[in-house]
Amino acid sequence: MVEGGGAQRQLRRRTPPPPSAVPLPICDGEDLGWPHGHYGFFSVGLSLQGRHMTDSITPVALREAALVSKAWPYEEARKLLKRYEKGAPAKGHVLFETGYGPSGLPHIGTFNEVLRTTMVRRAYEEMSDVPTRLIAFSDDMDGLRKVPDNVPNQEMLRAHLGKPLTKIPDPFGKYESFAHHNNAMLREFLDRFGFDYDFRSSTEAYESGQFDEALKDILRHYDGIMGIMLPTLRKERQATYSPVLPISPKSGVVLQVPVEVVDADQGLIRFDDEGETVVQSILGGKAKLQWKVDWAMRWVALGVDYEMSGKDLIDSVVQSSKIARELGARPPEGFNYEMFLDEKGEKISKSKGNGLSLEQWLTYGPEESLAFYAYREPKKAKQLHMGVIPRAVDDYWQFRGNYPGQPIEQKLGNPVHHIHGATGDAVPDNVLPVTFGLLLNLVGVMGDASKEQVWGYLANYVPDASAAKYPELDRLIGHALAYHRDFVAPTLKRRKPTDNEAAALRALDAKLAAMPADASAEDIQNEVYAIGKEEAHGFASLRDWFKALYETLLGAEQGPRMGSFIALYGIANSRRLIAEALA
Repeated sequence: MVEGGGAQRQLRRRTPPPPSAVPLPICDGEDLGWPHGHYGFFSVGLSLQGRHMTDSITPVALREAALVSKAWPYEEARKLLKRYEKGAPAKGHVLFETGYGPSGLPHIGTFNEVLRTTMVRRAYEEMSDVPTRLIAFSDDMDGLRKVPDNVPNQEMLRAHLGKPLTKIPDPFGKYESFAHHNNAMLREFLDRFGFDYDFRSSTEAYESGQFDEALKDILRHYDGIMGIMLPTLRKERQATYSPVLPISPKSGVVLQVPVEVVDADQGLIRFDDEGETVVQSILGGKAKLQWKVDWAMRWVALGVDYEMSGKDLIDSVVQSSKIARELGARPPEGFNYEMFLDEKGEKISKSKGNGLSLEQWLTYGPEESLAFYAYREPKKAKQLHMGVIPRAVDDYWQFRGNYPGQPIEQKLGNPVHHIHGATGDAVPDNVLPVTFGLLLNLVGVMGDASKEQVWGYLANYVPDASAAKYPELDRLIGHALAYHRDFVAPTLKRRKPTDNEAAALRALDAKLAAMPADASAEDIQNEVYAIGKEEAHGFASLRDWFKALYETLLGAEQGPRMGSFIALYGIANSRRLIAEALA
């Protein structure tokens, strides 16, 4: 067994919209309708050892609240309490599993499944003292069915179609096989966040003999498994279907051919390979199983207690559960989450590479924002594209700011509780002095700015503003600069104001000219409101006034609360914006 972080880990026991329209939570809404490394928030929030409770959340209170919480990780974890209501399983721990098909590069959907499973694991540990383990299992013995669109050396890969992924050369030229390359990428980004998991390779499990006894049992129950699977297949597929896929001794390809059981106890089968009848063992990596049968066999062989999967695998869960029962075992608990979609509403695919990569998200938003987005509404389909990042960043910080003052029942339903961990002091209690959305608008009017220049403007708005005092804000500035550069700047286009809008802008300029340089955001906002309400300017509603400000001054259809923005950007600079719009 290869551990996820490269070192032996102990069983853990608990001691008691699109980019052009930048959405901003802190706006005139009433009128308008981390660096890479192994020290991210998961390495703190998901480790139970050495944790302690605050005075307001005792272990007893936490457990009592968790047992009745309606937050989805607790609802899932209670399935495991019921599964083992008489005590710990014979193996001494509860086993969670996530699966990964390394036929394409890992994407956020892969990360998302490990994250959500870990959240359920954490919720269970808050309610039980039974140790837990998490396996990240790679189906790397699968035959390559098609060449992914987003990898090099595609002609070379086509020459190896049908072979197990661990027997195909790495198109990137870095590892001993294509599967080894993709497995390494998976483990690298799971390790980056300190996930506590055991990595398992399907190829290693088959070839080492770990699955041999379970494979013999598959042959012993061959007819029963065929009785489960055949009714689910088309007539033409029924004629060639076999739960067992032998590896051709000639070509090394994973064969899709009918097989005959010769001796179940010896693991022997008979099949046709390019016109030649072959009697071959299925043990020691000389065969693998069809997907649904393989999944069930793995549950039984490893003793899996919990595994979630996407909505697209609902039928697979049903059939694999039937097969597990045929083998005399109880299938694991779990649930089916909805799929992430791209901005066109299509399912994200590893082979197409049409989803966001982890590196892409972390270029434009911090780790917490990704975890926040993954946590919310797992049974609802959500689009996953660059345009959702700013809102996820600010929503995360809004929930984090609410957390300290909430009673325990609300804390357990707050996403940040599950992102950072389960105890009261696991969630940092500091807040940001400005929103990410406001940063984006500031960067938008500054143009090609540096971090230092942004901090200079923040000094107008934030007392003692510095990267040392606000390190998380400093990281957000870097994300804002990158997001603006790559996605916002190309879409900004300031329009000329209409006559009545120009009159209102001149009135605003006059008001700003009369205000002190250190005027508060609230005082500025009151003046902005008052101008928009003046009948002489002809705005049907304040919505129209704010929209005019955003489009003529910022070049966007949406924007921040103008009092906050002007205070941050500075009155003199804001007056220059108005002058440019009126020129």
